[in-house]
Amino acid sequence: MIDHRYDGAAKTDAGAVRKHNEDAFLQRPEHGLWAIADGMGGHLRGDHASRTVVDALARGHHPEAEPAAIEEIRARLAAAHRSLLTDAAGLGDGAVIGATVVVLLLRDGRYTCLWAGDSRLYLLRDGALRQLTRDHSYVQRLIDSGSLTPEQGRRHPGANVITRAVGASGPLELDMVQGDSRPGDVFLLCSDGLTNVVADAEIADRLAAQPCEAAAAALLDLALARGAPDNVTLVVLAHLADA
Repeated sequence: MIDHRYDGAAKTDAGAVRKHNEDAFLQRPEHGLWAIADGMGGHLRGDHASRTVVDALARGHHPEAEPAAIEEIRARLAAAHRSLLTDAAGLGDGAVIGATVVVLLLRDGRYTCLWAGDSRLYLLRDGALRQLTRDHSYVQRLIDSGSLTPEQGRRHPGANVITRAVGASGPLELDMVQGDSRPGDVFLLCSDGLTNVVADAEIADRLAAQPCEAAAAALLDLALARGAPDNVTLVVLAHLADA
């Protein structure tokens, strides 16, 4: 059963440097579905890629049963992947049209997240912030191997190199994480334009201190104040207390 006890807010901005916003987001609270897609930097038509991903998810049938809803998300993202591969092939010369994606599904007190790339999902619970996703990126591989610390990773010249995306060559690979959603939980979906300039501790402080709309605005304002060299997109969701 779809749980409607969630308050939410979304913000997106081209940032302080880029002229075009190649991020896109989806909010379907009536279906318990939220998503962010980030057009791959340095490639062609990133805005088209992110919009293709979000539009594909929006066209889903959104079944209420959790297993069926998850399969629908996988099918819609696979369709977007094929569409972007076709678009890129039409351009020739090895063109790539791709986007990262992070999807949050909420069903009957449970969350499911599917993702590819370095757009993230966080959970704030009892004052502690956890990153539920793990970046599919070159830098994350270096961190996992012990070659870099997370702080060094943020400053690494290869920080924008991702290893999975919708539209990247080969089959689409999605990771998935699931768990219980409790009253008082706060979820944050975001593109790397936020996390590249705002630390996890700062994210936790703002999510804990204010309602969703104010928290989302505060996080965007902080990213812009830091120079926001990339597009910034975020969705904040709070699991409301039982009546």
